[in-house]
Amino acid sequence: MRLNHLHLHVRDRGAAESFYAKWLGMELVSRGQSITFLGDDDGFDLALMDDRDPIRMPPWFHFGYRLNTPREVADLHDRMSESGIPIVKPLYTDESLVSFRCADPDGYAIEIYWEEAPAQG
Repeated sequence: MRLNHLHLHVRDRGAAESFYAKWLGMELVSRGQSITFLGDDDGFDLALMDDRDPIRMPPWFHFGYRLNTPREVADLHDRMSESGIPIVKPLYTDESLVSFRCADPDGYAIEIYWEEAPAQG
């Protein structure tokens, strides 16, 4: 079993759709009167629902996107920073983890990271 669905309430669904498509590779699955479903190649579904005043999440709350290489994380960090996407936790790098957190248009914190696979055996 694995987690494969996240539901977020958003003020501006169009802005949220654009953000997740442009920066995180999500693709439109369906768009209804008040909810949009985006998906990715790994079968993850992201639901974006209209809400004029979504409840603010606690400061520790975040969700993450795992990338394939440390370079991909650093490159995305640089592109987001240059484009004015809020970086809410700076780029961190060591031999087994590269990560940062950005914020989407509604302020949801998103961790972008690469983590070395644990040794087998």
